[in-house]
Amino acid sequence: MKYFNGFALKGEEVFFENRLIETDFTVAGFSYGAQKAFEHVYHSKERVDRLILLSPAFFQNEKKSFIKTQLRYYKADKEGYKEQFLKNVVYPSSIELKNYLVDGSLEELEALLTYRWDKEKFVELLNRGVVIEVFIGGRDKIVNVQESLNFFSKLTHTYFFKDEGHIL
Repeated sequence: MKYFNGFALKGEEVFFENRLIETDFTVAGFSYGAQKAFEHVYHSKERVDRLILLSPAFFQNEKKSFIKTQLRYYKADKEGYKEQFLKNVVYPSSIELKNYLVDGSLEELEALLTYRWDKEKFVELLNRGVVIEVFIGGRDKIVNVQESLNFFSKLTHTYFFKDEGHIL
């Protein structure tokens, strides 16, 4: 399985073992990594049977002012931003992510916040025979859950976990 990490994280896939399928033909990603996994599969000529998107970062319905504010806060206080980010990622659980934290760049954060999920790409991947599964937590404090659910559930298999957060 090929896995793509979330923003400023590495090794967090251990928290998703019960949702991942370990085969040579599975690609998965968490949050920002879901965006990267999706693009990897879309542009890949390799065989992929299953694409697993765990709490995909979804900000395309946010106002430009929201994105500018996030980037400004990150530039002004990178450590404070990451600390609050970790709290929001793990909510409502008490999982400790500090051992999985790595430096995330401003460029990665901007890419994450400005990424546009493309419905046509979903259709093409589904036509290629790729099974796409999306997992969304109902108490996610990173993304707008309803907007995310509305978008993904119209396109593919979407699993909603009412009492889970971003880390599922």
